[in-house]
Amino acid sequence: METSEKNKKNRPQLLISIWLFVICFMIFSTVVVGGLTRLTQSGLSMVQWKPIHGIVPPLNEQEWGEEFSLYQQSPEYKKKNQGMSLDEFKYIFYWEYIHRVLGRLIGLVFFLPLVFFQLKGWLKNISLKVYGLPSRLSWKLWIGFMLGGSQGLLGWYMVKSGLIDNPHVSHYRLAAHLGLAFFIEAYLLWILFDLMSEVKNTTMKMKRSIQVLAQALLLVVGIQILYGAFTAGLHAGHNYNTFPKMKGDWIPEGLLAQIPIWTNFFESHLTVQFIHRSIAWLLMVLVFTLFFYSKKCSLSEKSKRAIWVVSGLFGVQFTLGILTLIHYVPVPLASLHQIGAFFLFTSVLYLNHSLVKNNG
Repeated sequence: METSEKNKKNRPQLLISIWLFVICFMIFSTVVVGGLTRLTQSGLSMVQWKPIHGIVPPLNEQEWGEEFSLYQQSPEYKKKNQGMSLDEFKYIFYWEYIHRVLGRLIGLVFFLPLVFFQLKGWLKNISLKVYGLPSRLSWKLWIGFMLGGSQGLLGWYMVKSGLIDNPHVSHYRLAAHLGLAFFIEAYLLWILFDLMSEVKNTTMKMKRSIQVLAQALLLVVGIQILYGAFTAGLHAGHNYNTFPKMKGDWIPEGLLAQIPIWTNFFESHLTVQFIHRSIAWLLMVLVFTLFFYSKKCSLSEKSKRAIWVVSGLFGVQFTLGILTLIHYVPVPLASLHQIGAFFLFTSVLYLNHSLVKNNG
C-alpha cells in the first residue's frame, strides 16, 4: 500500500523528467540540423521571418516560384548562386525550413505541458531535496521557456547579418546562437539531473580540488565550443589542413599579423584555428589530470562512471577533430564533430552535477 502511494506521489516528477528529457533531445536535434544547415550553406535560403505563417512550406509550384523569387533578390543569390535551379533551391530551403520548424516545435512542446503542469499544481508539489524550496522549480522552468524564445530572436538576428550586403552570416552572431543553445541545454539538463538524483551524504577526499578541476573542464569545453563556432563561421578549417603542425610549424608565421591585435583572436583564420587547436591540447591535459587525480579521491559510483565517460568521449572528439581537419571538413565528419562536442559537453556537465550532489 505504501509503495503504491509513493509511486502515485512520484508520478508527476517522473512525467516532468520525461518531458524535460524530450525537450533536451529536441534541442540536441535542432543543433545537429542547424550544423548541417550551415555545412550545406542553406542558412540564408529563407529570407523572411514568419514565426506563425512560416511553419507551412510552399505547397505548389506558384508558391515555390514566389519563394524562389524572394531568394533571387538576396545578396547570396546575386553574388554566389546565380543560375541556381529551382530544384537546387528546394534542397537548401528544406534544410533551413526543418531547422526553423524544429525550433518552433520546441516552443510548443515546452509551453503547453508547462502550462498543464502549472495548472495541475505539480510544480509546486515537487520537492527538490537539493534546494529545499519546491516553488523554485516553477520559476526555473519559466525562465527556461523565456530563454528559448530569446534563442529564436537571436537566430533571426544571426540570419539577417547575411541578408543585407554581404552573403555571409556573422561568425560572432553564429557563436552567440550556438552558445545560447548549449547554455539552454545545460540549464534544463541540470534541472533534469536534480529531479533524477538522490543526494547522498558521503565524504569525498580532496573534494574541493577535484570539483575545481571538473568546473575548469566545463568552462574550457564551453570556450572550445565557441571557438569551434568561430572556426566554422570563418571557414577557418578549410586552411592549414595538416596535423599536428600547421603547414610544418608548431607556431605558424603571421599568428598576430592583423592590426589591431585583438582582431586576430576573433577574425583571423590562422589565429582562430590555432586557438581552437591549442584549447584541444589544454583539454587533453585537463582530462588526463582529472582522470588520474580522481584515483586518489573517494568518489560516488556516479562520479567515477562519469569520469570514464568524459575521458572516452574526449578521445573520440579529439580524433574526430583531426579527421575533420585533414580531410578538408567533409559534411559527415564535420557534423559528427559537432555531435561529439554536444555529448562531451553533456557528460562534463553530468560529472559536475554528480560531484556537487552525490559526494557530500
